[in-house]
Amino acid sequence: MKIRAVATMLALGATLLGALAGCGSHDGGPQSATPPAAASAAPPAATDAAPVTTEELKKAATAAQESAGEETDPGDASLERLTAIPESAQLPGGRWKVGQHYHPVVPAQATSVEPGQVEVLEFFWLGCPHCYALEPFIETWNKSKPAYVKFVGEHVMWGPAHRSHARFYYTLQVLGKADTLVPKAFEEIHRHGNMLVASDDAQSQKLQLAFAKANGISEADFNREYNGFAVNARLQRAEELMRRYKIETVPFFIINGKYQTDVAMAGGQEQLIQLINDLAAAEKSH
Repeated sequence: MKIRAVATMLALGATLLGALAGCGSHDGGPQSATPPAAASAAPPAATDAAPVTTEELKKAATAAQESAGEETDPGDASLERLTAIPESAQLPGGRWKVGQHYHPVVPAQATSVEPGQVEVLEFFWLGCPHCYALEPFIETWNKSKPAYVKFVGEHVMWGPAHRSHARFYYTLQVLGKADTLVPKAFEEIHRHGNMLVASDDAQSQKLQLAFAKANGISEADFNREYNGFAVNARLQRAEELMRRYKIETVPFFIINGKYQTDVAMAGGQEQLIQLINDLAAAEKSH
């Protein structure tokens, strides 16, 4: 009986940790996190593009992780962060503890915001169920955040599926439709089971174009920007930032190039928002 009880407690603990964890560069698609109601929902209208399978996503993401592993050692990066925590990189004593709820970025990185502003970066993936679950919190916070905070969403670029979603995201951004259509894209992927990515780039573009047209974007406008200079420049910037901050999981947040945290470290979604606000306020007061 005792052994069964311990096993049950361990399983429950693993489940709770999984609920707070994020999607890593090794993860596949969001299929396992699809709500039960969505599993029986009617599939989206068929197209001539073959959707990518979950197995293909896993293979692509695994390859991306192996490639990233050749450039950085996650253990070394974690050790570096924990052995260099200067007094100036800590919040005043109280609720949040450095090394537990947040870590300093070592070394601190320059940001692209104007003087007096504080940058909050979110690294995410459209296919990540944890990013989808956090999106309503971020959307609400973004509408009421302090005026000195500049929020920037950056899409990860781990593997082919992530890169395809990133190109789609930045196309919506360049077209000025990200605020309204990114939440709809999350819904399309996680509630309706349409991954918006296929087994090759041309098919992915067809799926994403169909979504764009269904939401009021003309085919000419979408195709013009999809492989255009502005989108390619944003993709290059996302790649650079991802490597600079050694992003290995999403959703993941960088506050003013100095602090990093996520849902699990903060202790929950609401706690994460509070922690971001406190770190941003501390930066503003410097």
